Order: sequence, then C-alpha cells, then structure tokens
Amino acid sequence: MGLLIIGVILLVVLSAFKSVPNFPLKSTTPIRIVAIGLIIIGLLSATIVQIGSGEVGVPVLFGKVNGQILNSGLNVVNPLCKVEMFDVKTQNYTMSAVHDEGERVGDDAIRILSSDGLEVTMDITVLYRLSAAEAPRMLREIGADMVYKDKVVRPITRTKIRDNAVYYTAIDLYSVKREEFQNRIFTSIEKDFKQRGLILEQLLVRNISLPESVKLTIESKIN
Repeated sequence: MGLLIIGVILLVVLSAFKSVPNFPLKSTTPIRIVAIGLIIIGLLSATIVQIGSGEVGVPVLFGKVNGQILNSGLNVVNPLCKVEMFDVKTQNYTMSAVHDEGERVGDDAIRILSSDGLEVTMDITVLYRLSAAEAPRMLREIGADMVYKDKVVRPITRTKIRDNAVYYTAIDLYSVKREEFQNRIFTSIEKDFKQRGLILEQLLVRNISLPESVKLTIESKIN
C-alpha cells in the first residue's frame, strides 16, 4: 500500500508541473515511468496476500468482518482490506505450580475444594486448536489471534475443573477416580470450547497434590 501511495503522489506532482511555463516535460518521463511502476507493484502487493501453513486469514474492511476465510497459500483480496491472521495449529496451555513451566510466571496451579472440604492442587495442560471455520466469529466476538487464550481457555478450564471437583473426595481424585474425573472435566470443557469456536483435543491432569495431613494419613495406612 505504501508503494501505491508514493506512486500516486509522484503522478500528482508531475501533473502540477505541467502548468509551469517552459517546464521541460520530456525530462519527467523517467519519473512518470517509475511512478506507474510503483502503482502497479503497490496494487499487486495489496491485492495478493500469502497465508502461511497452519494459518487462516480473515479480511476486515473498515472494521467489518464479512465472514470470508483465506486458506494457506496465495489469496486475492480487496486492497483496502486488512487481513487478520489466525493460528489453527494445536496449542497448549499449561497451569502449573512449577516456576516458569506454565503460561504464567510463578505458581499457577489450580486449587480446588473436594467434597470433603480439603484443598487439592492440580497441574493441568490443555491441548486445543481454533476451528478454521469459526475464525471470523472469533474475531468479531473476542478479538485477534491468541487473545482467546486468556479470555476463553484459561477461565473456562479453571471454572469447570473447580465445578466438577466438588463431587469427589481428595482421596478419590488422587487415586481410584482420577481417570473418571479427567473424562468428566474433558466433556464439560469440550462443550464450552465448541460453543466459542475452539476444539479441545486433550486434557492432561499432570499432577495432583494433596494436603500434607492427607498424605501422612495415606502413608500410615500403607505402612
């Protein structure tokens, strides 16, 4: 777009010089050729957009999202459009008590209350991706690429885990019903993600930490 503007400015300036008496118009021919060349190159660069592998583009014309999706490769668009890129590859969002392991610095593990009133700490990794067909709606309702990590992925995951944990005791979460709990929260989160244009691929409960008193009780029973 910049080259197009420069080319147009050069042509306007040359046109203004035509009104100057005895101005050697022939000397402006090379400049005119350059200006026309800049306009042609500017038009081509503004109308052809390359979308990378694992991405889709959404054209926006004067703030309006028309629902068109640009797939990987070269695409012809309105030169006045701005194209917002969206990553549709698998992403992961980790919330962990280990420093610098998760998306946020420091202890970002999920703390929940079990049915027996004990606080349990969980490290969770969410594997998900954006549905390419939902990219225009995502842009209209939530915003540009990756904004949904903090607006959708994080709050939904943490809320659904806490909501479902109240049906299990701390011992059940730690041992015999861990897989059942994981399947339950997967189904719950998957449903909410789908409503917002995201596809949940996998949910990993990586670590469950019990209160120290519960750990001691378990160890004493084993002994």
